[in-house]
Amino acid sequence: MSETIETDAGPARVTWHRAARPRLVLAVSHGAGGGIEARDLRALAGVLPGHGVSVALVEQPWRVAGKKMAPAPKTLDVGWRGVWPALAKPGLPVISGGRSAGARVACRTASELGAAAVLALSFPLHPPGRPEKSRADELLGAGVPTLVVQGGNDPFGRPREFPDGPYELVEVAYADHGFVVPKKAPLGQEEALEIVTDSVVRWSASLG
Repeated sequence: MSETIETDAGPARVTWHRAARPRLVLAVSHGAGGGIEARDLRALAGVLPGHGVSVALVEQPWRVAGKKMAPAPKTLDVGWRGVWPALAKPGLPVISGGRSAGARVACRTASELGAAAVLALSFPLHPPGRPEKSRADELLGAGVPTLVVQGGNDPFGRPREFPDGPYELVEVAYADHGFVVPKKAPLGQEEALEIVTDSVVRWSASLG
């Protein structure tokens, strides 16, 4: 089920994958260069409802409008804030999540929106080749239980580059920013996605 929600940044869209007996809502948005068709988001929407977690895939207003480039971070935050009442409407704790730029949004707004936790998929710790441009402060400032799922070969930040902090990090070995693994890797593509979904299932179960 999809619904269009008016925000101060324009209309956003939420596509629901509901659990039969939900105890949590996982709301996840896409990155700056793609949409909710991303392989990790599709995998979570397919698996999590079977574990009592309703999944809401959120398309930011720029994406709904058909634009190819994401706006400034502040505008992304405006869009996310605008959809939050719809995400919280079921009356369940909401995990604020996203991949790449969407993960940054989730971290930046978690405390003010009252998120139960943050799921950061492929958190862009820095631009590729620019480790001095760290965004670690956004991750470290989330203020709620946080799970980072990161590709072992992500040019936006490999797991070993992440600072110590109050979050859990799960590595998907050999995977890039989109959780794609090389064909020659000992880990297959489906196995890589299972690491993503299994880790989120386990972590979300610890939230209640």
